[in-house]
Amino acid sequence: MPDFTEKRKLKILIVTGEPSGDTHAAKLVKKLRELAPETDFQFYGATGHRLAETGVETIVDSADFSIVGLPEIGKALPMFWKAFQKLKREAIARKTDAVVLVDFPDFNLKLAKPLKKAGIKVFYYISPQLWAWRKYRKKTIANHVDLLLTILPFEKDWYARQGIGHVEYVGNPTVREIHSELTKAEFCAKHKLDAEKPIVTLLPGSRHKEIVRILPVLLETAATMTEKKTEIQFIVALAGNRKISELEEARHLVKSDLSKVKLLTVQGETHEALNASDAAAVTSGTATLETGIIGTPMAIVYKTSALNYKLLRPLISVEHFGLINLIAEERLAKELIQDDFTPASLADELFRLLEAEENRKFRARLHAVAEKLGHGGASRRAAEAILKKLTGTPPN
Repeated sequence: MPDFTEKRKLKILIVTGEPSGDTHAAKLVKKLRELAPETDFQFYGATGHRLAETGVETIVDSADFSIVGLPEIGKALPMFWKAFQKLKREAIARKTDAVVLVDFPDFNLKLAKPLKKAGIKVFYYISPQLWAWRKYRKKTIANHVDLLLTILPFEKDWYARQGIGHVEYVGNPTVREIHSELTKAEFCAKHKLDAEKPIVTLLPGSRHKEIVRILPVLLETAATMTEKKTEIQFIVALAGNRKISELEEARHLVKSDLSKVKLLTVQGETHEALNASDAAAVTSGTATLETGIIGTPMAIVYKTSALNYKLLRPLISVEHFGLINLIAEERLAKELIQDDFTPASLADELFRLLEAEENRKFRARLHAVAEKLGHGGASRRAAEAILKKLTGTPPN
């Protein structure tokens, strides 16, 4: 007699390329298991440490993908090609039921084509920012992706105007999941900061090249501001995947005297630092959204090599660089990009944000923007959409 107690099996390849995508993918895996406990999931793919911690088998270590800039990517092409071939080969050999591609469009959109042709269901979680640049990629979404799961409120309508309807807005996975584990008083007591004096957090990004190019300018800014107002306290919040030695390397590139700067370095406490801060300088990326959700007034900064900027700037078609500004549909946070990003210009903006009335207004506007993103549950809705597409019925 057949064994009706045998679990349904689903083999799912997951491909991430950056720490933020790895985090979102890990939450998605947990929700898939939670919503379908009767299913025997076999997860494997390109993983970072978050996915690996959930028990997803590592075929390729996605930490190797963390590269910025066209010349740097060019040098790493053999590595990318090897990883691409390995993932494709494993997916087909294991008779994979579905692939979940998470962000990382330069790699993942190329991988979607052969996997779709092999008969594998293709889900794309966290839409490529085609509305910003490389709109020609919409053909890949139309022809080689079964379901696109977007996390920004304006994206579904944008795709609809492009004639692409297999798109579902699931909400933003950072909303209501971004919070501080400590109050401002607790954080300040832990790190011996004066809660009554101004605190500014500096977020230099999660990639090595961002640390090299952006952190020295942030530290120069701290020195500039300290000369005018010695009571300001600065926090450098390093991403979990970065090393303290990278901070020391950046310090050696700073020409100003940092000895008088009240400077604290934390790692793994970014949200706590932002929650305790009066203002922040944030490297453009998902961190601007996280900062906005926490409600800290910010200036958005970015700097890449002159060659990268010259090559990439003509391809960018959006009005704003900062994600929080795109969602706000206005220049809420000042953007200091490339040559505009100097210690003097950033210091001026941060001093402005530290003014009490300006600070209060900025926080109120950030709250309104955060409301646009809904009230959490994106990982669950994404998991529900995937399960419905795979099984034909929504989970209970």
